[in-house]
Amino acid sequence: MNYKQFIRIFSEYGQIGIGIVLASIGLKAFLLPNGFLDGGVTGVALLVRSQIDISLSVLLILFSIPFLILGYFTVSKRIVIKSIISIIGLALFIHFENFETVTDDKLLISIFGGLFLGAGIGISIRNGSVLDGSEILGVYLNDRFGISIGQIILIFNIILFGITALVLSVEVALYSILAYIVTAKVTDLIIEGFEDFIGVTIVSKKFEAVEIAIRDELGTGMTLYKGTRGIGNSGKHEDFDIIHTIINRIDIKKMYRVVNRIDPKAFIVEFDVNTVKGGILRHYIEKKKQ
Repeated sequence: MNYKQFIRIFSEYGQIGIGIVLASIGLKAFLLPNGFLDGGVTGVALLVRSQIDISLSVLLILFSIPFLILGYFTVSKRIVIKSIISIIGLALFIHFENFETVTDDKLLISIFGGLFLGAGIGISIRNGSVLDGSEILGVYLNDRFGISIGQIILIFNIILFGITALVLSVEVALYSILAYIVTAKVTDLIIEGFEDFIGVTIVSKKFEAVEIAIRDELGTGMTLYKGTRGIGNSGKHEDFDIIHTIINRIDIKKMYRVVNRIDPKAFIVEFDVNTVKGGILRHYIEKKKQ
């Protein structure tokens, strides 16, 4: 193992450790003392603990074992090993830590409990580990039956919160749903990053001027496709460039102003982008200029 590999592994497990601490704060300082649940395996463990006097740490490990076995056959062995370490670490931290309850306000409990738990789960996933086995179940059923992972997790949690409403109370179930929504949103934010990108396709008669303006004023790269304008009653017309680019969502209004100044009749299509890798984005061009 060379120095760079050691630093990378040390960084990954260090960040997973931070994720474990954040998740345990969300559970012990907010959700657990007030009887609220989260989704997934953690929610199942919390629900069972509300009915049976068994340590939450023991329940987390027990309920995670079937999902980790599934993970052994569906995801990489490296992820399973990291997940085993993470789940045991979370269980030990929950067992030995002793956070005081921060607030008795149910709304704050749901929001901040979900925030800490989501941040912990998101950081762990970014570093190749899971703190909850329901994602592994989603991967397995998706591979076997073609059902989307999101739908599987949603159905899993609908059943869980439905049982919560029957066993505990509707109020607890509703606050638990709120905590789960916050957890899911924060997890997505941590995994995908704070920058939100938009894909844009532009068709314009003045495409050359638009290309220059986007490059100089927005500072982003683009991909150009050759197109043919006006297929219809009038037939095909001259060739032109179709502009395809990725910009930060905060720049979308500026892009519209730039294009509208050059060609008010330009045809613009924007679409959501989940992941951006490689290519030339704004900070790369600015770095080159500096």
